Amino acid sequence: MRRRLPRLIAAAAIALLWGAAPALATNGYFAAGYGMIENGRGGVGIATTDDAMGGANNPATMAFAPAETDLGFYLFMPSRSASRSGNAYGLNGSAGSGANDFVIPELGVNVPLGPRWNVGLTIYGNGGMNTTYPGGQIPAGFCGKGAPAANLLCGVGPLGVDLTQVVIAPTLAFKATPRLSLGIAPLFAVQHFAAQGLQAFAGVSSAPTDLTNRSYDNSYGGGVRVGLLYRATPTLNLGLTYQTRIYMTNLSRYAGLFAGAGGFDIPAQFGAGLAWQVTPTVQLAMDYERIFYSTIPAVADSSTVPNALGTSNGRGFGWRDINVFRFGVDWRVLPSLTLRAGYNHGGNPVNSADVTFNILAPGIVTDQASVGFSWVVAPGWTVNFAYAHAFKRGLSGPTNPLVPGGGTDHVTLEEDEVGFGIAVAL
Repeated sequence: MRRRLPRLIAAAAIALLWGAAPALATNGYFAAGYGMIENGRGGVGIATTDDAMGGANNPATMAFAPAETDLGFYLFMPSRSASRSGNAYGLNGSAGSGANDFVIPELGVNVPLGPRWNVGLTIYGNGGMNTTYPGGQIPAGFCGKGAPAANLLCGVGPLGVDLTQVVIAPTLAFKATPRLSLGIAPLFAVQHFAAQGLQAFAGVSSAPTDLTNRSYDNSYGGGVRVGLLYRATPTLNLGLTYQTRIYMTNLSRYAGLFAGAGGFDIPAQFGAGLAWQVTPTVQLAMDYERIFYSTIPAVADSSTVPNALGTSNGRGFGWRDINVFRFGVDWRVLPSLTLRAGYNHGGNPVNSADVTFNILAPGIVTDQASVGFSWVVAPGWTVNFAYAHAFKRGLSGPTNPLVPGGGTDHVTLEEDEVGFGIAVAL
């Protein structure tokens, strides 16, 4: 039964990931961490070797990680709101986003191929753009003569976007020496996107029929993640990892929204980490990561430039590169029970001048605290738990000139996440 279990879990996880809808995340639209153990200690995972999620964190860790299958599910609960005040034409209002509960699965598998080689598979999700504001905040007639009641961007009906990214990462790790390992993970990505309620921007779009309310569109692409792990001493691990830009096919149904006729690549990342076994029962770990949002025009281009939506230099969300710092502690209080805690601090990618466009994607939280545990319930079977809270953050800025009459726009975001998982030894 145990030999068949990983294949059954893998098949179930792939199906669930395809149907899942990851929402806003802590570091822009990237999660604080990948893996139930990592999320219990603030997302730290670049230099740790205690699970099979290396394809999302550092593939070199798989050379020293246990041979196991990890399957986890998160209940992700973001709270988003937006408002406008001081508009000279009365285009004021406020709204909270619906769709506040999301189930997000993840999978990791690590299999040794002798004393120096390991192969594995990691499947995980991202999503940084999910909002569903009801329509009708702006009274009828205010968005134009005879116009019906409108949403906060003067469009018809509900307002929002929905982005899901699923990454499939087969991994290969090589133990070059007893203390040094190298790893590589080709990344195969799928995006699922839809937007609604943006009809008022048709006049500034290069393709107004491919701007909004075009149902879901899919795009596909690839990149690679590489890593290094060095066991500097018996109690100190050092790790480095780099993910290339993931080049995606265009979202053609939204060629009039995203810069470059629907281009929406996934940005590159660089990370470094350390894990220090302070005592036989206590580990301290930390990561640093840099996310290069500024290289993706659809995300990085300012919303205040005069260029049409969908053109090569068209308006975007105005996101900048951010630094992320993660800190975590593991305490094995019993042979069968390990407790965890951690903290994640990342930069806010959103400029205040771009708040209006980021009503659609207010990825502005910067601080998250988490706790978790692992409990060995039977030989070869471990239950993992993680809870994280991203503290409420708001951001205000001038209303974009595309909404006439000026004023001030304000967005807020707060998040809770509860996760359960199992690890099964192979």
